[in-house]
Amino acid sequence: MEAAAAAVCVLFTAALNTSPVFAEEAAQFPIIGGLAQVLTFRSYEMEKDDIAVSVEIPTIEMVEADTGITVEGINQEIVDRYSQYADEALMRAEEYRTAFLETGGTPEEWAEHDIRITVGYEIKRQGSDYLSFVVRGAENWNSGCNESRYYNLDLGTGEMVTLEDMLGDNYVELADRSIREQIAVRQRAGEAFFSEEEGGFAGISEDVRFYINENKRPVIVFEKYEIAPGSSGEIEFEIGGN
Repeated sequence: MEAAAAAVCVLFTAALNTSPVFAEEAAQFPIIGGLAQVLTFRSYEMEKDDIAVSVEIPTIEMVEADTGITVEGINQEIVDRYSQYADEALMRAEEYRTAFLETGGTPEEWAEHDIRITVGYEIKRQGSDYLSFVVRGAENWNSGCNESRYYNLDLGTGEMVTLEDMLGDNYVELADRSIREQIAVRQRAGEAFFSEEEGGFAGISEDVRFYINENKRPVIVFEKYEIAPGSSGEIEFEIGGN
């Protein structure tokens, strides 16, 4: 199965290098300000044993070469992380299929599970100041292995942006207070959240996930089931600046 995934990647690379039409289509990307662009570095779809895999892995490219900003390390981390995610997700699905068939399931019943593995990305901010996007890996049958990683790049410095950069030295206090106030408002409107005793919001952590929105404000993101019932999906809180 690893060989199959690798073969698809080889075919993608070969097509990019040999087909002008394919290369032109692969180069359709959104422009990030005038300094950088994001494009799909690796893209493939495959199906094996009724397991569907769809992968789009992004890369950042600087448009203006004299900025002094280097993104090779970020790009390599994204490619490595999500290529590995796709490979491991396929292995997990294959192991699940083997166990299903060995315990009496039929190939027809397995096909009805509609197993899908996806890797994709979403751009959150496309300004001349910040580039903010999220890369997601998801398995529709195994939500415990889903993962999202947010990348917030300062296009002025080339550095990854932190919440402290956005909110100041008292960012923890500011974010915690804002989130608690927003939760209270949303609860009064009928939205359900876990209490702290149930594992709900008890303050932001050092590795809290966030992106930068079009208002140039950080939006803190909690995963499904993290602080609220799963029916709420991901929960977001925009945090105001100083």
